[in-house]
Amino acid sequence: MRIPRATYRIQFHSEFNFDAAKHIITYLANLGISDIYASPIFKARKGSTHGYDIVDPTQINPELGTPEQFEVLISEIQNHYLGWVQDIVPNHMAYDSENTWLMDILENGTDSEASDYFDIDWEHPYEDFKGRVLTPMLGNFYGQCLENGEIQLNYDGSGLSVNYYSLRLPVKIESYARFITQNLGQLARALGGRRHPDFVKLLGILYLVKNAPAEPKGKERYDEIAFVKGLLWELYTQNPEVKEFIDNNIKLFNGEKGNPDSFNLLSSLLNEQFYRLSFWKVGAEEINYRRFFTVNELISVKVQEVKVFHKTHSLISQLVEEGKITGLRIDHIDGLYDPTQYLTRLRQKVGDVYITVEKILELQEKLPEIWQIQGTSGYEFLNYVNGIFCHRESEKQFNDLYIKFTGIETPYEQLFFEKKQLIVEKNLAGDVDNLAQILKRIASQTWLGIDFTMNGLKRTLAELLALFPVYRTYVNGDGLSEDDRSYIKEVIEETRGRIPLLLNELNFIEKLLLLEWEESLTPEQRDLRLHFVMRLQQLTGPLMAKGIEDTLFYVYNRLLSLNEVGGHPGRFGITTTEFHTFNQKQSIAWPHKMNATATHDTKRGEDARARLNVLSEIPEEWENQVKTWSEINRFQKANVRGRAVPAANDEYFFYQTLVGAYPFDESENATFVGRVKDYLLKSVREAKLHTAWLRPDTAYEEGFLEFVEKVLEPSESNQFMQEFLPFQKRVASYSIFNSLSQTLLKYTTPGVPDTYQGTELWDLSMVDPDNRRPVDYQQRISFLNDIKEKAQADVLKLIDELFSSKEDGRIKLFLTYRVLQARKENLAVFQKGDYLPLDVSGKFKDHIVAFARSNGNKMSIAIAPRFLTSLVQPGEYPLGKQVWDDTYLQLPSAAPSAWKDAVTAQMIQADGTLQIGEALKHFPVALLIG
Repeated sequence: MRIPRATYRIQFHSEFNFDAAKHIITYLANLGISDIYASPIFKARKGSTHGYDIVDPTQINPELGTPEQFEVLISEIQNHYLGWVQDIVPNHMAYDSENTWLMDILENGTDSEASDYFDIDWEHPYEDFKGRVLTPMLGNFYGQCLENGEIQLNYDGSGLSVNYYSLRLPVKIESYARFITQNLGQLARALGGRRHPDFVKLLGILYLVKNAPAEPKGKERYDEIAFVKGLLWELYTQNPEVKEFIDNNIKLFNGEKGNPDSFNLLSSLLNEQFYRLSFWKVGAEEINYRRFFTVNELISVKVQEVKVFHKTHSLISQLVEEGKITGLRIDHIDGLYDPTQYLTRLRQKVGDVYITVEKILELQEKLPEIWQIQGTSGYEFLNYVNGIFCHRESEKQFNDLYIKFTGIETPYEQLFFEKKQLIVEKNLAGDVDNLAQILKRIASQTWLGIDFTMNGLKRTLAELLALFPVYRTYVNGDGLSEDDRSYIKEVIEETRGRIPLLLNELNFIEKLLLLEWEESLTPEQRDLRLHFVMRLQQLTGPLMAKGIEDTLFYVYNRLLSLNEVGGHPGRFGITTTEFHTFNQKQSIAWPHKMNATATHDTKRGEDARARLNVLSEIPEEWENQVKTWSEINRFQKANVRGRAVPAANDEYFFYQTLVGAYPFDESENATFVGRVKDYLLKSVREAKLHTAWLRPDTAYEEGFLEFVEKVLEPSESNQFMQEFLPFQKRVASYSIFNSLSQTLLKYTTPGVPDTYQGTELWDLSMVDPDNRRPVDYQQRISFLNDIKEKAQADVLKLIDELFSSKEDGRIKLFLTYRVLQARKENLAVFQKGDYLPLDVSGKFKDHIVAFARSNGNKMSIAIAPRFLTSLVQPGEYPLGKQVWDDTYLQLPSAAPSAWKDAVTAQMIQADGTLQIGEALKHFPVALLIG
């Protein structure tokens, strides 16, 4: 198995394709990267900027390049001895006209060869889409879209289709009879009688469509469809009268705006289809297919079906077999019906390759040890390393400020429950209803549950789901682990105290989840019970993600650096002991999992978080600034329905966003206001307090965005900017040291360090799509070449130069390069070495995080400072004995006495102890190799 030394995440799209990637491979190799880590490269919806909306996993995305260009890129990668870790998406595909499997289903229903490819409930109890697939893609109510002429029938060489803007849906062959019989007599007269050969052909088509076998299957049905469509198109293109007849019928079916009755024909035809067009908001409350989270445009794949698994993984397994792909990252593992079964099948299919999974773990949660993988894609590391830069002693002051400024006193734990409850009741109501329908069927099979009502079961499920403590459990036909049992027991007990009138329903659900079933059950009854458990597990993950990451993290704004994917903002930072314990466990259980500090999903850039953490060190000054800014800006607020906009909580979010994301480079200021406005619009909708995606309040949104424009107006008379900039620059200067420490820790702790594209320089981005902006690689290539040349000549002189221009990010690139080279030269230490926390003593012991990695006769020591606002003045550097005084490290007994700093190339002597002032004499962090 090829274990990556260090990965580099690339976001492929049409503007950064295979050819563009080819031109940065030499740069990545020179930087010290061993493997590219690619976003999905399979055929996606046209114009996709991320690749997760796949329409065909068996094809390379043509927008990224030709097969030849892909091969050229592979050759370039292999020429530099790099590997390729590929992000794959087994859970879902795009609900899109380009998804040929789905379009086949919408045309042929359960007779489609792909009928079991997607997670569709064909027997849904709601009659209006029983036997049909809901298509919640309309921008307004169905009737309004119909009468506005937005839904149109069209005809071309592929047959009849229903069109709504870019959405194009097929018409089932049986409905051609309704279309062809309309005004058929007029065509006969135009052709001179019913015996005209072309009219006879048309009657033949009509006969075939009307008198075909009731349920033609497989090839027979497809042959009939092809014959009918081909013959009709031939008549249309060769006979002007037939063409005019069809064109007139299209016009007739499409109705006349302002005349509602004229749309009866089209509506009747639509009612016959294997799909039901609906307003997109319907999907939140009534739906009969499983989505990715709450995204209607992403329909889930039944990858648990063996043939679907092999079909959707045919190309990726081929690329692995050919040695072009050397590792896999599995997107949204928790969305799968049976993740354990999936990973077993995947391992069997692709063999001994590197595999990680996207998985969010709670603080004390463990990854299932039976999974045949190398670990997660690194969110847990991100939050541990971020947490040690949050000054825990400031928690009370931040609590007090947050309550005083926003008026929000609700404890985090209560908000945690309330926001999940909100998603259960609003955004995922249809999914909960579907789960309750299964539960009702099970309950009706036993006298213990036959009296349970749908209302009671839904209320019980809603409460239990909102309280679920982890993303999901992994119960399957093989049973449940002790961890899963404890999570289930925990949530049942907590739920029991909240719904005393529904204890019978809750007890019934408990037995189902713990697989404590009656011995007398039939195989079908057992299957249904297991299906309920598996379905519930598929719902807890999306609920946690939407309720916490995509709602609560935009509501609870005490310190935004903690509001990160997989994070726990209710905890104000973590201790160094917890950080070391985490790393020790990882070095044993998952030594090759990924370590990330930025991903395509993170809420803000890694260096924006580093800035915000500085605020935790200066709570009094932060409070004074917020009060001053708010006083200055109170006259800039709009009045919307008698209240000032933005609300205090959103204003507090805004100020933190500015501190974290304000550019180092003034040339970026011109685009910054627009970027902030886009981000804040997304944030207030995600918060779902004053506006929301489902119910936008345009007055509030416009008022907030006008406030932003006024506050950030680039004029000399702008009092806010005069107050803001000096403070922001001071925070930014300290945050650079946080960033350097964070960088060092990522590349030296147990695991495979990942660099998200472009973050080798400062990363002050906001949430997607802001974090997918173009990366200036020419600048980075030039910077790296300059760094390599000058480091070889005089590294200390180079460091002085980097300090003098630290705002350009070269100092971070320098550190990244130097540490990656050390990792390359001492790979066994970093991939296999023990992890040894080092004791720090002396005056500033709490300001240092240090550990050793040891393998054989080699050892490395990483030294990362933190909390520097109390050690050095603005503009000063945390270097030398005059700063660090008597602070020192206690070295392991087997430690050597001679060390070389991989960053500065300086030699250091130590005899049992190591003075921090000596180790950090020339650079703010150190990586010692001995």
